[in-house]
Amino acid sequence: MIFVLDIGTRSIVGLLGTLEDEKFVIQQAVVEFHRKRVMYDGQIHDVEGVMEIVKRVKEKMEEITGFPLKEVSIAAAGRALKTFQTTIEKDLDEYKEIDKHLIDSVEIEGIQQAQRELEKDYHETTNYFCVGHTVINYYLNDGLITNPIGHRGKKLRIDILATFLPKIVVDSLYTVMGKVGLEVAYLTLEPIAAIEVAVPENMRLLNIVLVDIGAGTSDIAITKEGTVTAFGMTSTAGDEITEELARTYLLDFDTAEKIKCNLSKAEQQSFTDIVGIPHQIESKEILDQIQPAIELVAKEIADNILMQNGKSPSVVFLIGGGSQTSRLNTLLAEYLQLPKERVVVRGMEIIQNLQWDASIIEGPEGITPIGILVKALKNKSGDYIEVKVNNNNIRMLKTKVLRVSDALVLIGFNPRDLIPQKGESLKVYLNNEEKIIYGEYGEPAKIVVNSRIAHLDTSIEHDDTITIHPATAGKNAVAKLREVINLKEDFFVNDSRINPFNYVKVNGKQASPHYLLQQGDRIEYILLNTVQDLCQLMNTSFGEHDIYVDGKKAELYQNLEGVKQIIIDKKEKQKVEAQQLKEERIIEVVCNGESLKIAANKENLIFVDIFNYIDFDRTKVKGRLILKHNGNPANYTEPLQDGDELMIYWE
Repeated sequence: MIFVLDIGTRSIVGLLGTLEDEKFVIQQAVVEFHRKRVMYDGQIHDVEGVMEIVKRVKEKMEEITGFPLKEVSIAAAGRALKTFQTTIEKDLDEYKEIDKHLIDSVEIEGIQQAQRELEKDYHETTNYFCVGHTVINYYLNDGLITNPIGHRGKKLRIDILATFLPKIVVDSLYTVMGKVGLEVAYLTLEPIAAIEVAVPENMRLLNIVLVDIGAGTSDIAITKEGTVTAFGMTSTAGDEITEELARTYLLDFDTAEKIKCNLSKAEQQSFTDIVGIPHQIESKEILDQIQPAIELVAKEIADNILMQNGKSPSVVFLIGGGSQTSRLNTLLAEYLQLPKERVVVRGMEIIQNLQWDASIIEGPEGITPIGILVKALKNKSGDYIEVKVNNNNIRMLKTKVLRVSDALVLIGFNPRDLIPQKGESLKVYLNNEEKIIYGEYGEPAKIVVNSRIAHLDTSIEHDDTITIHPATAGKNAVAKLREVINLKEDFFVNDSRINPFNYVKVNGKQASPHYLLQQGDRIEYILLNTVQDLCQLMNTSFGEHDIYVDGKKAELYQNLEGVKQIIIDKKEKQKVEAQQLKEERIIEVVCNGESLKIAANKENLIFVDIFNYIDFDRTKVKGRLILKHNGNPANYTEPLQDGDELMIYWE
C-alpha cells in the first residue's frame, strides 16, 4: 500500500491506495482542516502547526487500517511556483555557424540570469529549482527568427520564460515528514501529479491547459508536443468569490463558502446573515451580484495562460474545489476566445483504471491527491533524484525528462565554459588598409555521464555521475611579415635580385621577412606588377631602353607574374634621337586660308586625316560638300604633304 499526503493551504488530504490488476484502488481517505493560518500560497510557514495536522491524519489512517505507516508520498505545491521572463544576448563569431550546443549554452545562461533577477526582484536569497522553461523568441542581428541553428550572425538574443520552485518548499516538507516519523518515499510537483490523471500521456501531443483552482491560488500547467512545457500561477481563486459573497450579503466566511459551493446545486439559497436576518434568494440573482469577482478570477487565469502559452490552447481542463464555481468556465472560454465546450470541469470519473468509493472522496478536488497516488504507484523511484556533478552532490526535482543542462543550471555552472573561445585576433595595416588575422578555435567542452561521452541533451537519472571538462581557449593569432604580404619569388633584373614586394617597411623601418608581427603594426611596400612599375622603381625611361622579359621584347604594361629574368639595355644615342625626331615630325598646311601645323605621328598622312585637326561636322548636311586639294577636287586617300593648300566648306 502507498500512503499519500496532499498538503494544501486550507486542508490536508491523506489517501491509502494499491495497484491491483492494473487498477488503482483507493482503500481509505482522511481529510483534516488547518485550525489556524499555518501555510501561505502552498508554502509551510508554521512547521509545528502543519506537523500537528499531518500527525492527526497519519494517526487516523493508522487507526483505520490497523498497521503503522512509515513511508509517505507527497507533492510540492504548484502555488509556490514563480515565473520570470528575461532576455539574454550573446555576441557571435559571424564566420561560424550557430549549432545546437551554442543555443543550449545560451539558454542555460538565460535561465541562470532569470534566477538572479528573480531573487533580486523578490529580495530573496533562497535557492530555486528550475522546473521548466520556454523560449518565447529568437532574434538574430535584432531580427526575429524561428530557428537560428545553421545561420551566421553577429548577435543572438533569446527571450526566455522560466519557472522556479523555491528549495525551501521542498526542505520544509521533508522537515515536517521527519518530525512525524515519516520517510519521504516519493516527491513530485502538484501540477505534474494532477496532469498524470487529468491529461494522460496519449493526450499530451495536444496543446492542453490544466488549471487547479484552489482557495488562495490557481495553478496552471500546459502540455504540448508530448510533454509539460510550462507552469503558471495566479493569486486569485475561490477565496475572492467567497469574500465577495460575504461582503455583499453580510455573511461570515464559512457560511459564504457553503453558499458558494451550493450555487451550482440548487436554484434557491436560504441563509441568515450576521445580523440575524433570514434570506431566501435565487441562485441566479446571487451570481449576478458576485459576477465581477468571478470575472476577475477568469480574466487573471486567461491572461496567465496566454502569457505562458503565447496563444489560446486547444482545450482547458479545470480541477480543484474552485473549478465548480458557476459561470467561471464560460467566462474563461470567452476570455480565451474558445468554444465554451472546450473549457471543461474534470472530476474523478475521468481517471482511467480507478476504483474508489464516492463516500470516501469525490469531486474535482480529489484529482491532485489521486494524481500523487497514481504517480507513486507507477514509479516508486520518485520525481526527486540525486546526481553528482564534478564531485558535488545535488538534488533535482524531476518535473520533466531531466538532462545534463538542467544539472548545470542548478549548480550555477558558467555556460560560457561550454563554448570554445577563439584566440585573440591580430590587426595590422597594409598600405593603410586594415587586415585581421584570426586566432584559432579552442576545444569544445567535454561532457561525461557515467564514464560515457555525452552532451547537454543527454538524459540523466538517479545516482548518475556527471563530469564537465570546460572548453579551452584557442591560440592567439601569430603571423610573420612574409605570411601577411605573401612575399613572392625573386626575379633577376640584369644581375640584381629583386622581389615583387619592394621597399617593405614596418612602422617606417626596414624589416626582415621573418619579423613577427605585433598588434597594430603598419606595413608599407611597393608592389611590382608590371614593366611600368619596374621602370618607375628604377627611374628608367621605357623609351630610352630596350627591355626584355624572359628573352622577349617587353610591352610597357606587361605583367611580371612568374617572371625569372629581365634585361634592361640602354639604346644607342643615334637610335634614340632618330626615334624622337620621327615622333616629333611636324608638317604645315593651309586650310581655308589659315595656316595649320599637324604632328605627323604616323608614317603617311592622307587627306581625310585633316578632319582630326579641324572643327568640321560632316554629319549635319548644310548644302553640297566642297573638298579641294591644291586647287583640284580632293581624293580622301591622297597623301598629305608639307605646304599643301586645302579648301573644305559647304556650298
